[in-house]
Amino acid sequence: MTQLLLDTTFLVDAERANRDLGASIDDDDEVAIAAITIAELRVGVLLASKRQRPARAAYLDDVASNLPVLPYDAQTAEAHAELLVAVREQGRPRGAHDLIIAATARATRRHVVTADASAFAGLPGVTIKLH
Repeated sequence: MTQLLLDTTFLVDAERANRDLGASIDDDDEVAIAAITIAELRVGVLLASKRQRPARAAYLDDVASNLPVLPYDAQTAEAHAELLVAVREQGRPRGAHDLIIAATARATRRHVVTADASAFAGLPGVTIKLH
């Protein structure tokens, strides 16, 4: 069993392609999302046109009700601080939300499933599963 953390880009790509999430994930994988992913998806709902908003809201509700949402807790905060230091030392800034997703993955020993490996590449203690 592999523990996975779905990144927002992976979920957005799946929504746009109308792809079943189950088709991209092995049956024995344990899948979750970071709490910040709910915020990122909610922004997509709020910014959507009136025509697109119901479908996006339904997708978010489906994701949030079917996948465990991992909180930003003390363990994640520690991993986040370590990643912030690492990216400063690397001289390669990263998106704030991507770092929170990476910290959540690192703290919970999960692989980040993403469509944008560059957002997570080279982060210490963070493994990527590209989809």
